[in-house]
Amino acid sequence: MKIYQQLSDGLQDRALKASSSLSAFAASVQNYSVENMPYTLPSIRSIAKLAFGSAPLALYNNGVLGGAPDVCTNTQLSCHNTTAVANTCCFNAPGGLLQQTQFWDTDPATGPTNSWTIHGLWPNNCDGTYGQYCDESRQYTNITAILKSYGATALLSYMNTYWLNDPDDGTNESFWEHEWGKHGTCISTLDTKCYTNYTPQEEVVDFFNKTTQLFQTLDTYTYLSAAGIVPSSSKTYTLSAINAALKKARGVSAIVQCSDGALDEAWYYFDVKGSVQTGTFVATNQVGGSSSCPATGVKYLPK
Repeated sequence: MKIYQQLSDGLQDRALKASSSLSAFAASVQNYSVENMPYTLPSIRSIAKLAFGSAPLALYNNGVLGGAPDVCTNTQLSCHNTTAVANTCCFNAPGGLLQQTQFWDTDPATGPTNSWTIHGLWPNNCDGTYGQYCDESRQYTNITAILKSYGATALLSYMNTYWLNDPDDGTNESFWEHEWGKHGTCISTLDTKCYTNYTPQEEVVDFFNKTTQLFQTLDTYTYLSAAGIVPSSSKTYTLSAINAALKKARGVSAIVQCSDGALDEAWYYFDVKGSVQTGTFVATNQVGGSSSCPATGVKYLPK
């Protein structure tokens, strides 16, 4: 809930300066309160597009505290090299294929009813295999405290709305610790040596900041609903229709996963030109892996 209160002050000034078509939006933000907030929350990605255009909403300003990522020039696109690249601070290797993964949790339901939630950002070795727990010295157990120490309170609030653990499995904090420790430590460009004037744990902030930025650009709920694929307790869908809807939205394929025949995950793939912190993410087709969903009768249960 905090993220909407924090957004209202910053967004009103921008919205009031925008075209007259945003006047109604500005008024709604001004009058919005926790007391009258519906359970189906307005999409933060929709708010970001209204106020800022197509760019994701900035939740943390990299470099406000701490050092800075290495400056990368003449960068190559990950997973497209024919020989080994020595500078893995500006070239993601071996995990050069970055997967932004999402959940659709219904039992118990997590997150807004009109949005998928974040699972993580996984470095795929360009062939469907993965490294994991790549640096035992950086298995941090204080993600919340790290984010707060860098002033990333808006980022933290967003994560507490859109990056949620199944309450039966533990806290949000324990989930974030797992995703960073298992996957974040395997992203080569987030190594501590890849910063000028490095300060402890700043790469952790960059990991969570980049993951949320990517998530904001990947609105699975809207992609599917545009094709008439909406949550239902009775209707089912074909896997081919779901795949086509996701491909139409981005021009490249994605993978969905199911549990007991019901949608519960979506995986999106990117090659990266440069570092995760400052490089360009290029949408690409799936590499390795396959869907666990049936060809027909796929359920998309409501939260």
